[in-house]
Amino acid sequence: MSPTPDAALAAAVEQLLAVAADAGADQAQAAAQSGRGLSVTVRLGKAERIEHRRGRSISLTVYVKGEAGMRTASCTTTDMSSAALAETAHQAVTLARLADDDPAAGLPEREALVERVDDLALAFPVQLDPQAALDEATACEAAAMAVDRRITNSEGATVSLNTGDVVLGNSLGLLVGYPASRKSVGCVVVAEGDGAKERDGWGSVARDPAAVEPPEAVGRIAGERTTRRLGGRQLTTRKAPVCFEHDVAATLLGHLAGGLSGTALYRRTSFLAGAIGETLFPPFVTVRDEGRRMSGLGSSPFDGEGVATRDRSLIDAGVVAGYLLDTYAGRKLDLPTTGNAGGPHNLFLRPGDDDLATLLRRMDTGLLVTDLMGQGVNLITGDYSRGAAGFWVEGGEIAFPIHEVTLAANLRDIFGRMVAVGSDLRFDSACCSPSVLIEEMTLAGS
Repeated sequence: MSPTPDAALAAAVEQLLAVAADAGADQAQAAAQSGRGLSVTVRLGKAERIEHRRGRSISLTVYVKGEAGMRTASCTTTDMSSAALAETAHQAVTLARLADDDPAAGLPEREALVERVDDLALAFPVQLDPQAALDEATACEAAAMAVDRRITNSEGATVSLNTGDVVLGNSLGLLVGYPASRKSVGCVVVAEGDGAKERDGWGSVARDPAAVEPPEAVGRIAGERTTRRLGGRQLTTRKAPVCFEHDVAATLLGHLAGGLSGTALYRRTSFLAGAIGETLFPPFVTVRDEGRRMSGLGSSPFDGEGVATRDRSLIDAGVVAGYLLDTYAGRKLDLPTTGNAGGPHNLFLRPGDDDLATLLRRMDTGLLVTDLMGQGVNLITGDYSRGAAGFWVEGGEIAFPIHEVTLAANLRDIFGRMVAVGSDLRFDSACCSPSVLIEEMTLAGS
């Protein structure tokens, strides 16, 4: 059964579109959302924050014909009274008339718009019970603190729950919407030993509250990940194999998505401009963007323009097979939209058969990266330089923790020198990856 758009939001969208047309908009799109949420944080056994959220907003984008294209402007309001909607529409049209003509601006082609909103299992019952959330956060932190007596402090355990609706409509007759939910549990603690302090954590998130890891398990893993970082050493500068643990491996996919994004491509500010058909990874690598993945954290039946989402490969057997385009970027590149207004949906690297222990045995000697710092990535050139922490591996086994090392390479080399993909993929974000093994990178140490 297709989800039914929230009636109040749908009425506001229709009213806003009608007023925009009366004000002089040749085309218009309106998107409304409402939501309720609860977030609690417990630190050192005491409730530090209890926050209840409730709100709604609506945004309008209008297009006014000029001599050489459309002129566009956007406005947003949280007031959905008739008077506020009328003022918002008139203000948007007034601003659009001040803009320059743009031949690429305008709504998507009618045939690209979603025709049917399928149920992707994005909404589940959520109980916004403050006491229950506090109990879970307390149990989570207590489990983390109990792992080791060297855990001396906490940045807190947080439980967050959200539920709401999205409705989108445009002047081509589209009016669609769906409900969505999300729950997350996370904890970060601090351990101290030999005069040094280390922090780490763990978290779990899902659309379905029942699918979130138990708070005690989240806390235990957070504590274990923190204590294992004590006793860190520095490395001398060298070249060595590098294994990115799953969470940090996902950042590499984020850089890939940045290079394949339409805005960077048409502006010629991407190291992957013109890369369709190019071999970028080894043939065992496939990267998927699945907008219609059931219960996916990034799933949606339509993108931010009402274009139908789909499941597809960006990297197919190592070859660049697709970009991430909205309507505007597609027109600038003379390509159709890919349903990615707002970015990728559920972006992931297809997992292999080997667990992390097997990857480390294959690496034999090298660096296992579990944390990254800094923002030293240049998507124009692909140059990559980031601070890292993790573990030195010898004979396929973790030998000791490592801190204060800098990883340096070019993203093309990192992608091309990937020698193995792990099996430890967790769908815990809209961009996720299993652990990956890179043949060699430069490690700048002391």
